Amino acid sequence: MTDEVPTAAQDGPPTTRLPDGFQVQVDSRVTVSADGRHLVGGSPTRLLSLAPRAASMIDCDGRLVVSDEATATVARRLLDAGVGHPRPMFGPSVDDVTIVIPVRDNQSGIDRLLDALDAAHVVVVDDGSRVPVVAPGAAVVRTEESVGPGAARNLGAARAQTPFVAFVDSDVVPESAWLFTLLAHFSDPAVAVVAPRVVALSHDGGVTVRYEALCSSLDMGRREGPVVPGTRLSYVPSAAIIVRRSAFPGFDERMQVAEDVDLCWRLTAAGWTVRYDPIARVAHDHRTALGAALSRRRFYGTGAAPLSDRHPGHAAPVVVTVPTAIAALAALTRSRWGAGVILAMIAVIAGRVYRRVETVPDAATVAARLTAEAVGFGFLQMAAALCRHYWPVSLLLALLSARFRSVLVAVAVVDGVAEWVRAEMLNPDPIEPLGVTRFLVLRRLGDLAYGTGLWQGVVTTRTTTALRPTIVRASGASRPRSVATSAAH
Repeated sequence: MTDEVPTAAQDGPPTTRLPDGFQVQVDSRVTVSADGRHLVGGSPTRLLSLAPRAASMIDCDGRLVVSDEATATVARRLLDAGVGHPRPMFGPSVDDVTIVIPVRDNQSGIDRLLDALDAAHVVVVDDGSRVPVVAPGAAVVRTEESVGPGAARNLGAARAQTPFVAFVDSDVVPESAWLFTLLAHFSDPAVAVVAPRVVALSHDGGVTVRYEALCSSLDMGRREGPVVPGTRLSYVPSAAIIVRRSAFPGFDERMQVAEDVDLCWRLTAAGWTVRYDPIARVAHDHRTALGAALSRRRFYGTGAAPLSDRHPGHAAPVVVTVPTAIAALAALTRSRWGAGVILAMIAVIAGRVYRRVETVPDAATVAARLTAEAVGFGFLQMAAALCRHYWPVSLLLALLSARFRSVLVAVAVVDGVAEWVRAEMLNPDPIEPLGVTRFLVLRRLGDLAYGTGLWQGVVTTRTTTALRPTIVRASGASRPRSVATSAAH
């Protein structure tokens, strides 16, 4: 174990040219103009304009196959813009990966995990277990005292001789073909990390188990995409990830929590790509006791302050535009003039969005949809922050003002119901329903726990960066990005 790990990742990939045979699929949620030259989508939403020849490279099903420099250039632009997703046809072998398993006092988890693995190279790092871990068929590295999750993973990675390293926690069980699915992404030379979806090992049990199955902070959802700070997929958890060893800078051993988020952000800052593929899944043994689950969320909250110090702006509790912020504040007044301000700000947002997509056929419809999404997301983000990050301030204001108290109750209910619809009503997995009332109570308890941890971290580190909102100028779709290079014509 080293005393300190660099806070910056290694330089980006030496080449980003996609290999011949690599395929890219345009996201089904992307709006494509009739001539195929304008694509609106991604996260954050943006407009990508294609030259005629570039548009012709994409077939009627939205698929592009790399076959030369021109198609490689267009494919990379689709991936970078977030409007296309990789469909690699080949990748490294399973023999090219070493699986590193950090563990502390979880022999049963190790036994279960080793039975589920099909890999030639496995390293188990016993992080100071009271009873030494036994791992038949695996190399075991033991520390007499606990060194923490990041340091334990670094110790295991140092033993690896393969080009890729998979970090898998002892309380997860991978599903079949997960390695094969994820390793294929490394045929893209720009990819440094790929992560699967983390789902519940069991849906059966009490209320806490079912809620964690619906809203675990480890589950990044059903939508694939690139991992970029400040977007829908801002990080992936290290419960199960695969890294390219030549790009891996090591986990920051000074961080006892959020070291996985820090790793993702250092790599993206250095020019590497981090991807999330929910087709590959691993099952996590969620906590069954409510107290233990809430304690874990509080612990996660303590990581916000050190993250904010290392990555200014990336860990902000709220990221909104000026018009959205003004509209949200006006909504808190519950007044007629406040309603007028909201309408005025929506008009400003709509105008900005329309100017950015006016070259797209049916621009008015596209602009209306994007405006609704921007305003809705902004309001829900502010509502969640009042109940989660800023709840001590919200509680104080509610005690002092009856008007704010009624607003806060409404915000807490609307935010909870919106999340309940997303997590339970629209969930295709067969999970016994919680019902809106129990879901609301558990969501508010979880937010109180996370917010408590956040404020605890702020006090401990003596910095308020984790509480500062980020106000951005742009609204809606970002300015058009044109693929009109010489290779694409």
